Amino acid sequence: MDFVQLTQHGPVVTVTLNRPQLHNAFSAEMIVELSTAFAELAHDPAVRVVVLTGAGPSFCAGADLGWMRDTLNLTHAENIADAERLAAMYEALNTLPQPVVGRINGAAVGGGVGLAACCDIVVAVEGAKFGFSEVKLGLVPAVIARYVVPKIGVSHARALFVSGRRFDAAHAQRIGLVHDVVPEAKLDGVVRLVIDDLLTSGPASIAQAKELVQAVATLPPAEVQGYTVAAIADARTSAEGQEGLRAFLEKRRPSWAVTNRE
Repeated sequence: MDFVQLTQHGPVVTVTLNRPQLHNAFSAEMIVELSTAFAELAHDPAVRVVVLTGAGPSFCAGADLGWMRDTLNLTHAENIADAERLAAMYEALNTLPQPVVGRINGAAVGGGVGLAACCDIVVAVEGAKFGFSEVKLGLVPAVIARYVVPKIGVSHARALFVSGRRFDAAHAQRIGLVHDVVPEAKLDGVVRLVIDDLLTSGPASIAQAKELVQAVATLPPAEVQGYTVAAIADARTSAEGQEGLRAFLEKRRPSWAVTNRE
């Protein structure tokens, strides 16, 4: 891949947006590479945790100028197809069965905020800046709204979408986009602690927990009880659930737990 770098250390894969000279802005080619990477990771049972970050001083600056320039000459139908490819990339990230840790090492703008919204746990450096700049260009944060609005809520989405104003990591944490804000020197240490915690949880139960949150948030209320009742029954009778309960009762580590990683 030219614009995305994958690095694996044991059960952890780091996906790095690798266009640092352009602040890791999206191009059509990067979108394809990200979609391919997420599809491959989703089907790799050896991967327990995915970390998403950017090379250089920025996380992701959204769409690059070349890509935006190209859209000026697209027909409405061609714009639909282009947006569908972008939407498919976000959905591939959002539905990864593995937990995704966002390592926000710098500015996240537009589509970069959309990536952060698709992560399960987000750790950002104190100096990171965020923003939905689309309205400044006469556009809207349309594709990413599906993931951003549930994450930060309607009130904050309306204020930030219509103003396009930049906000800092502390504000991102207050509205639920970011979970931890740390000094740059501590970023990797905190990310490592998050990873270590995730590796002590059952991989199948993590995937099911992600599906559970999505189901409770989107199913009609009348269907939620049936879904949750079936979910706990399935978990209790699964191989992983049986192993986890037995390990707890026998005061030992479950077979999936990884500790003291090198």
